[in-house]
Amino acid sequence: MEKKNLDWEHIGFNYHKTDYRYVAEYKDGVWGEGKLTGEADIVLNECANILQYSQQVFEGLKAYTTADGHIVTFRPDQNAKRMAGSARFMEMPAPSEEMFLEAVDQVVRANAAWVPPYGTGATLYLRPYLFGTNPVIGVKPASEFQFRLFCTPVGPYFRGGAKPLTLCVSDYDRAAPHGTGHVKASLNYAMSLHAYVEAHARGYDENLFLDAASRTMVEETGGANFVFVTKDGELVIPQSDSILPSITRRSLVEVARDYLGLTVTERPVSLAELPYFAEAGLCGTAAVISPVGKVVDHGREICFPSGMEKMGPVLQQVYDLLTGMQMGTVEAPAGWIRTIL
Repeated sequence: MEKKNLDWEHIGFNYHKTDYRYVAEYKDGVWGEGKLTGEADIVLNECANILQYSQQVFEGLKAYTTADGHIVTFRPDQNAKRMAGSARFMEMPAPSEEMFLEAVDQVVRANAAWVPPYGTGATLYLRPYLFGTNPVIGVKPASEFQFRLFCTPVGPYFRGGAKPLTLCVSDYDRAAPHGTGHVKASLNYAMSLHAYVEAHARGYDENLFLDAASRTMVEETGGANFVFVTKDGELVIPQSDSILPSITRRSLVEVARDYLGLTVTERPVSLAELPYFAEAGLCGTAAVISPVGKVVDHGREICFPSGMEKMGPVLQQVYDLLTGMQMGTVEAPAGWIRTIL
């Protein structure tokens, strides 16, 4: 199969329109049969629920070309389960796990020429999303929905790849206690946009959001979870009901504990603890693991001993093992890899 003629190593984390996407509609209490379409545009009523009240959830996962030439996805069943949980909280009918996985398989197969070659550092990003479509003028859930999935080849999420990032402690709140922070809903990301633009204007790569109740505990950035490493080599994962349950985070926890024999602790982490950690990183589907070299708290610099040149040794071990599983150079636990082609 001939691949698309792209500069795979320099495509950036940008949208490229691919050939096919998947769409299914929910009407009269049931999901219709999904299908592939070449049409990338969506036509909606001006009063559609998604446009008025943002009733939408989404997922993110990737397809990879492995070292032996297969095209695979990484734990897509977990994305299906997380979308179902998000949908329940947002009063939406989730596609079944079977429909979700079939959509992933169909879109990847139909766009196989867009899956970046092995060794380029690029991947095929998959975006499943679910939203209310019927007109709703009063504040209430929609009764009709679309489930769609498109794909686009992408490079690393952060420019410069694994170069350590500089974050600032944000004055804004990402999510309220007992709110939607644990749900992968578009409205959570909208809340972070102003803070993101402001942080960039001040020369920072991203924000560190604190808990909204006490403003003392580390939560996450606008689009990734945190992971810290103590000076004794223990992985510490911030815990909060407002943090999105990252599939990448769950996977690196299992890899670190079960394959590398590291001690892993999931607990609340205070901002005051940061100077005592040896390494810090962000984890998520898009970034996998991106190292953090420095956090600036209103002028006070917190510099991690791992430095500003490269990823720390413990996170590098975890990163290499996890990406090795995704790329087929390391055997993954049973059920983690779904081979499509």
